[in-house]
Amino acid sequence: MIPEFANFALIIALGLACIQASLPLIGSYRNNSTWMQLARPCAYGQLVFILVSYACLTYAFISNDFSVAYVAENSNTHLPLIYRIAAVWGAHEGSMLLWVMILSIWTAAVARFSRQLPLVTIARVLAILAWISIGFLLFILATSNPFLRFLVNVPKQGQDLNPLLQDPGLAFHPPMLYMGYVGFAVAFAFAITALLSKRLDNQWLQWTRPWVLIAWCFLTLGIVLGSWWSYRELGWGGWWSWDPVENASFLPWLVGTALIHSMLISAKRDAFKGWTILLAIIAFCLSLLGTFLVRSGVLTSVHAFAVDPTRGIYMLVFLFIVICASLLLYGLRSHTIINNQNLRFSILSRETLLLLNTMLLVVIMATILLGTLYPLLIDALHAGKISVGSPYFNAVFIPLAIPILLLVGVGPISYWQRISWRELAKKLWFVMFVCLCLAGILLFIFPHKYYLVLGVTIGVWITLTTLQKLLQRLQRQPWRQWQQISLRFWGMIIAHLGVGICVIGISVNMNLSMQKNVVMKPGESVHVGNYDFRFMDLTRLVGPNYQGVDAKFNIYQRHRLLTQLNTQKRLFTSQQYAMSAVAISFNLFRDLYVALGDPFNDGAWSVRLYVKPFVRWIWLGGLLMMLGGIIAASKRNKLGK
Repeated sequence: MIPEFANFALIIALGLACIQASLPLIGSYRNNSTWMQLARPCAYGQLVFILVSYACLTYAFISNDFSVAYVAENSNTHLPLIYRIAAVWGAHEGSMLLWVMILSIWTAAVARFSRQLPLVTIARVLAILAWISIGFLLFILATSNPFLRFLVNVPKQGQDLNPLLQDPGLAFHPPMLYMGYVGFAVAFAFAITALLSKRLDNQWLQWTRPWVLIAWCFLTLGIVLGSWWSYRELGWGGWWSWDPVENASFLPWLVGTALIHSMLISAKRDAFKGWTILLAIIAFCLSLLGTFLVRSGVLTSVHAFAVDPTRGIYMLVFLFIVICASLLLYGLRSHTIINNQNLRFSILSRETLLLLNTMLLVVIMATILLGTLYPLLIDALHAGKISVGSPYFNAVFIPLAIPILLLVGVGPISYWQRISWRELAKKLWFVMFVCLCLAGILLFIFPHKYYLVLGVTIGVWITLTTLQKLLQRLQRQPWRQWQQISLRFWGMIIAHLGVGICVIGISVNMNLSMQKNVVMKPGESVHVGNYDFRFMDLTRLVGPNYQGVDAKFNIYQRHRLLTQLNTQKRLFTSQQYAMSAVAISFNLFRDLYVALGDPFNDGAWSVRLYVKPFVRWIWLGGLLMMLGGIIAASKRNKLGK
C-alpha cells in the first residue's frame, strides 16, 4: 500500500500545482487578493506531498521492496545501505522525482523568503513555478512513474545498482547539480514576471539576484563534484572529457555566470536590462535542455540514462513550449523594459568590459552547444554518425576563454562609465611587468610549452589584479571600517581568486601530467617522473556485493618509500560487471594515481600510472568560486555598492 499511497501523494501535488498555477495568476490580473494568497499555501502543500512520495520511494529501497519495479531494477539485498538510499536517484524515474522534489523546495523557499515582495509579484512568480511543476509531475505520472508494481512473479532479488554509481559521489553530485539546474527556474520565473508586469527596476534585481547566486553556487559545486567523481571513479586519470552530459551542466553555468555580471551592470548603471532578462530565460532553458539530453536517451554516455522514445518526445515538446512561449513573451514585451537612456560608456569602462565578458560567455556557450547537438542533428537526418570530441571543444573554447580571463583581471580595476588608456595602464603596469617576467622565466624552463606559459601567466594575472583591487579598497577604507565593505565585494574577490587558481591548476595539469600504461607482474617496478611505482603483491578480496583482487603498490622517491597504495579490480556478482577502484596519494601540488586493469594469462596485469601535478587546484578554485558566490548572496549585502 505504501507505493500506492506515494503515487496518490503525487496526484494530490499535481492538483495543488494546478491551483497554484491558475487562481493566483488570474487573481493578479483581477486584483483579487484572496486568490493571490492561495499561492503560498499551495506551494507548501505541494512540497509536503512530494516529500511524502519521495520518502515512500526511499523506504521501498531501504526495505528491499522488489515488488516495486524501479527498486528491483536498481537495488539488491547485498547493496550497502548508503547506496540503497542514493539509488533512489540512480536511474531515470527516481532522478525525475528528485528533480521535481528540488523544484518544490525552491518554490517553497521563494514563498517563505519573499514576505517583502508585493502580493501580485509573488503570486505570479509562484504561478510560473507551478506551471513548471505541472509539466514535470505529468511527465512522472504518465511516462516515468517510479511506483509501478509487479502484480505477479515478484523477484526475490534485485538486479543491483549500476556499479559505476556505487560510489560516495552518487550521494552528493546529482542533488547538488539538480539544485543548480532547478534553481535557475526561480530566475526564469522572476524574468517572466517582469515581462508580464512590464517593469524591471533595481527592486526586481534585488529580489532576483540572491536566488541566481545561490543557484549558480549549487551548480558550481555540482560540476566540481562531478569532475572529482569522474577523476577517481572511471580510472582514466582525467577530470573533464567534454562528454555531452558534462557539457549539458556547463552550458547553464556559463550563461548563469554571464547573468550574474549582467545584473551587476543593470543594478549599478541602470542599463542592459533586456539583455539581463534574456540571459535569465536562456539559463533556465539550457537547464531544461540538459535534463532532456540526459533523460531522453538520445546520448550515449556513462552519465546518461537510456529511456524509451515516448519520454524523449514528451520532454522535447515541453522544452519547445517553454522556449517558444518565453521568447515570444520576451519579443512582445522587452521593448517596454529596456532602458532607453542615451548612456555613453568609454570603450574601457567597467560597463563595456562586463558586457563584452557576458557576450563572450554566451558565444562560448553557443559553440559548445553546437558541438554537442551537431552529431544528434546529423544522426536525426540519417546523414551518418559522427562524433565531436576534445579537439573541437579545445580548439573553440581556449581562444574564446583567453580574452574572457584577461577581462576578469581588467574589469574590476577599471572605473564605471569612463577611464582612459593612460589611467588603466598606470593602474596595471606593475602587474603586467610581473606577468611578462613570469612568462619569460616559464618559457626558459619549459621551452615549447606555450599553453602552459600562457595559462599560468593568465592565472597569475587574474590573481594579482584581484589582490590589487582588494589592496586599493582597503587603502581607501580606514582599517576600523573594513567591516563596512559590502559582502558583494568580498564575494567578488574570493570568486575571482578561485578563477585564477583554477586556471593555474588546469594549465599545469594539462601540460605537465605524466602517464604510463604498462604490463606488470608482482615484484616489478616502473619509473614515472620522479617516482618509482613497485607492484608488491596481489590478494583476493570479498566485498558486500562484489569480489575481486587487491593490488598493493609501494611508491618511492629517490629510493625513499613515500607511500603505499592499494588499488582493486572488482567483479560485481549480480551483473557480472568488472571495474577498477583506483588508488590515489595526494597533496596540494600533485597526485600519484594507480589504476589496475585486466589480467593476462602469465600472471601479469595491465596497470595505468599517473603523476598529476596541481590537479587539486582545479577543484580548490571551483570551491572558492562557490564560496564567493555564497558570500555575495548573503543578507548583509547592498546591491550595486
